[in-house]
Amino acid sequence: MKPHFLPILTLSTLWLTSCQPDQPRTNELEGKVKKETVGVTAKVPGRITQLLVKEGDVVTKGQILARIDIPEAEAKLLQAQGAFTSAKAQYQMALRGATPNERRQADAALTAAREQADLAEKSFKRVQHMYQDSLISAQQYDEMQAKYGSARAQLNGTQAKRDEVDGRIRAERIRMAYGDMLRAEGALKEVQAAIREKVIVAPQAMTIESISLHEGELAPAGYTVMTGYDNTRTYLRFTVSEKEVGPFKKGEVYTVRLPYAPNQSVTARLVTVKELSAYAARTTSYPTYELGEATYELKLVPTDPSQQDNLLSNQTVLLPRR
Repeated sequence: MKPHFLPILTLSTLWLTSCQPDQPRTNELEGKVKKETVGVTAKVPGRITQLLVKEGDVVTKGQILARIDIPEAEAKLLQAQGAFTSAKAQYQMALRGATPNERRQADAALTAAREQADLAEKSFKRVQHMYQDSLISAQQYDEMQAKYGSARAQLNGTQAKRDEVDGRIRAERIRMAYGDMLRAEGALKEVQAAIREKVIVAPQAMTIESISLHEGELAPAGYTVMTGYDNTRTYLRFTVSEKEVGPFKKGEVYTVRLPYAPNQSVTARLVTVKELSAYAARTTSYPTYELGEATYELKLVPTDPSQQDNLLSNQTVLLPRR
C-alpha cells in the first residue's frame, strides 16, 4: 500500500467508528453499599500501653478498645487533692469563726495590752509632775509621752481584734473562701476526668476497620486511634440521571440484587433523593449523561436491620430501572 492512501484509510475508520450504535444500556442501576464511618479518638495525650481489639472485630458500645498511660495525671491529681482539701478547710473555718483557743489568745493579748497601757499612763503622769518641777528635760518628757500614746494605740488595736473574734464574720470573707473551694474542686474534677480517659472505649456498636496507632506509640489529644463502620447505619447508594429519576419515589420499597452473591437480594426503602452538583461525584459505570443533565443520588436503607450485618462496605448492588 502506498503512503498517500493512509489518511484516506484513517478517515474512513473514524467515520465507521462514529457510526457504530451506542452500547446497549442495562436494565439495572449499579450502586454501592455505604456504611457510616466512626472515628475513635484519644481525649488526652498519652502512650498506648495495650490494644484489646484487632481489625475486623465487632465491638459493642462501651467496650474497652485500648489503654493509655498518662503519668502526669497522677502527679496533678495529688496537687489538685491538696488544693481542694486546703480550700475546703478555709471555707469551713470562715463559716465557724474563731475557735476557743483563738478566743483565749485574743483575751490574753488584750489583758497584756491593757496592763501595758496602764503602766504607761502611770509612768507618764509621774514624768509629767517631774517635768513641771523642772526635774527632767523636755526630751525625756516627749519620749515618755510617745510611749504612752503607743501603748494606748496598741490597746485599741488589740481590743478591735478581740471584738472581731467575738463579732460576726464578714459575708465577703465567706464568699471568697467558698469561691476558692469551688475553684479547687473544679481543678480536681478536671484531673479526675483526665484519668478516666486512660481507657478508650467504643462510642457505639461497630466493626473495627483500621487501627492507626499501636502499643508503645504516643497518641496526641484528638488523634484518631482507630476507625470503624457502624453496622446499624448502612445504606445503598445509586446515581441516576435526570431523565430516569422520575419513577423513583421516596418511601417506596425496592428489591436490590447482590450480583456477586447468587440468589441473594435485599429489600430496601428509598429515603433520600439528592441532587449531585459535581460531575466528579457520578460513580456510574455507564456515563451516558447528556451535556448539562442533572444527576441525583438515591439513598436506600435496608428494611430488615439483620440484613445490614451481611452487607460489606463498598459492595456492589444492582437496582432494577423503572
